[in-house]
Amino acid sequence: MYRLVLYGLAALAFIAIIFGFLGILPYAGNWLLISAITLLAACYFFNYIFSRLFSVPVNIESSFITALILFLIMTPPSAISDLKILVLAGIIAMASKYFIAPFRRHIFNPSAFAATVIFLTGLGGAAWWVGTLTMFPAVLVIGLLVVRKIRRFDLFLPFLGAGLFSTIYFGIINSSNASTLLYLTLISGPILFFGTIMLTEPITTPPRRNLRIIYGVTLGILFGSQLHFGPFYPAPEFILVAGNLFSYFVGFKKKMILTLKSKDKIAKDIYEFVFMPARPISFAPGQYLEWTLSHDNPDSRGVRRYFTIASSPTEQAIKLGIKLNEPPSSFKKKLSKIENGERAFAGQLAGDFILSRDKNKKLAFIAGGIGITPYRSMIKYLIDTNERRDIVLFYAVRAEEEIAYRYLFIEAEAKIGFRTEYVISKIIDAALIEDKLPDWRERTFYISGPEAMVSAFKKMLRVMGVSRMNITTDYFPGFA
Repeated sequence: MYRLVLYGLAALAFIAIIFGFLGILPYAGNWLLISAITLLAACYFFNYIFSRLFSVPVNIESSFITALILFLIMTPPSAISDLKILVLAGIIAMASKYFIAPFRRHIFNPSAFAATVIFLTGLGGAAWWVGTLTMFPAVLVIGLLVVRKIRRFDLFLPFLGAGLFSTIYFGIINSSNASTLLYLTLISGPILFFGTIMLTEPITTPPRRNLRIIYGVTLGILFGSQLHFGPFYPAPEFILVAGNLFSYFVGFKKKMILTLKSKDKIAKDIYEFVFMPARPISFAPGQYLEWTLSHDNPDSRGVRRYFTIASSPTEQAIKLGIKLNEPPSSFKKKLSKIENGERAFAGQLAGDFILSRDKNKKLAFIAGGIGITPYRSMIKYLIDTNERRDIVLFYAVRAEEEIAYRYLFIEAEAKIGFRTEYVISKIIDAALIEDKLPDWRERTFYISGPEAMVSAFKKMLRVMGVSRMNITTDYFPGFA
């Protein structure tokens, strides 16, 4: 995800610089190139300094992403003296990640925070020049790719809809032409870049879907409101900084240090990593964390991964069930080699793939391979709380030795009436579900596994006649 954002922003920067040299943009190509180099160098250097000062892993990708966003929104220089403003913006952005970061989690989008501070100090501000007709096609394609990758349409679309509606509504009140306003906002304005690249930054967005919808609608209304208080008006960077505060108060506020306690093989190519957190973690069964594991020569996916928590909130340890198959990513190579006592960092607790609040609702779980991990968390929780629910699990694996957590499913059957149907070396199809689950029409289906599998099962259930409202799919980006 981070690499996609980095590559996308680099592509936008490259296009902008070329357009500058060709005279298509109103900024000289040489100054745009100097601006990009200055910001990349400043953000990289000061991110390194602050990371050493605070003894946290260096995240090069993050510093480059921030630098490129600043490049695309800050007023480009026209003289050497202007570069000091860009350097200052880079310093402020990097500093905000470390100095305004309770529990090691930064509150504000670094680029928006830096632009806000620069404006409030009277030194300049963000021009948001990336929001132009010339850059629109590239921003549209790259922005939508990012939103699709991180599955944040539930945030972007409410923001976009509310932003356009608000713009037109307040424009009509002020006797402006609606179609002109729509064009200026969508095609020749920063709303797409703001909504796809900056608004969706994972760390500073709410963790749950309903909160993300509220967040998107609220910021969209503010974005298009055209409200102003004397000389002050809600520029995009101000709106995002204000929204970040809301997100911080409703979200997971910690960035945790966890120590590896044990590592055990629990099935073919599947290992359980048991980490002990420095402090207890409160989460719902089925949620996930973003993990950071620094290592040399990271591959194209970088040093971060999302993994579903396999342990229950009733357990002290944080457990991960991870498939270490060949060829492994650089992250998994490093993970496979860490020893007991070594540390990893985790944050961004989130996820809506959790048990229904209605304890009487009949459920059907479908798992493929390592997609069993969120169900392990749920089932262990139900056992420990002695909560009986009508749940049937369909667990698909290629071979019997790939079954993980079988002991737990046996215990669940004995204690809480949980039922497991193992589907080995064959496909879970409609006929199997109808045969093993006569009351399937009455159930809500949960699906967890590789993305292609989840999509296939969702389509199959829809063909069977299962309502979209009765299908819950896992956001499980941990496969690699």
